Amino acid sequence: MVPRPPFAENRSMSILNKALAEGYAVPGMCCYNIESIIATVKAAEAARSPAMVLLFPWAIQYAGDSLVKAAADAAHNASVPVSLHLDHCQTPELVRRAADIPEGFDSIMCDMSHYEKEENLKLTAELVKYCHERGIAAEAEPGRIEGGEDGVAETADLEGLLTTPEEAEEFVATGIDMLAPAFGNVHGEYGPRGIQLEYDRLQSINEKVGDRVRLVLHGADPFDEEIFRKCMAGGVTKVNINKGMNNHYAWVQEEMRGKPLTSVIEAGTLAMQKAIEKYMHWLGSAGKA
Repeated sequence: MVPRPPFAENRSMSILNKALAEGYAVPGMCCYNIESIIATVKAAEAARSPAMVLLFPWAIQYAGDSLVKAAADAAHNASVPVSLHLDHCQTPELVRRAADIPEGFDSIMCDMSHYEKEENLKLTAELVKYCHERGIAAEAEPGRIEGGEDGVAETADLEGLLTTPEEAEEFVATGIDMLAPAFGNVHGEYGPRGIQLEYDRLQSINEKVGDRVRLVLHGADPFDEEIFRKCMAGGVTKVNINKGMNNHYAWVQEEMRGKPLTSVIEAGTLAMQKAIEKYMHWLGSAGKA
């Protein structure tokens, strides 16, 4: 068993540990631009809610450290607890590159789920150690969550593999702080079969490892308040949201085509903010900051 640092000062873990203790979940908003970052911070401040700003590796590939530093500045200067997380970082080189950005990420998802299991575990343990040495918390994905997501290397052609409690235990042994189980959740579109979550599987994973790691829900875009409540009952404390926020920005751009750019940006930011605030009320995090 790899010892986990206490992380008393780590923003991501203090946010999620408080959520677990008080029985709510925190929205992790998948941001692609400064507008979505600002919308997340404004929503958190308006709702008096903790939040997490999520970037994808694409942000580094596109803009170097610039968008990361802007996001860290916005998050870390908020009047409520907001942390910066790197989601689905899929190569060891990029995990290390991201972890070395000064005063940048509070947590990183070391997503080696496209490797075979033994290599996944080996790489994850190495990368968790690298992150912990820099005061950064780490997330991993045992099993494999189906589907693809904008800004993430395409893995939709890989078969989804559901997480077992035993696998969860193996990943906890790598030293991770957050675990994203696969229990029927899907990245992107759910398709004709619809949403079919195995809550019993989630509960058994929570009973096995939930005392040592925080559980993360991926693929939550089409979920409603009832589904979120069931997932929270199974131990989930971090809920990743992508299209549930970003679609609102796209809709405003369509509606306001040809209008002054500043007014489009402001209206788009406000639309995203209102969408985020709705999630904060659904997840019970509103008023908890």
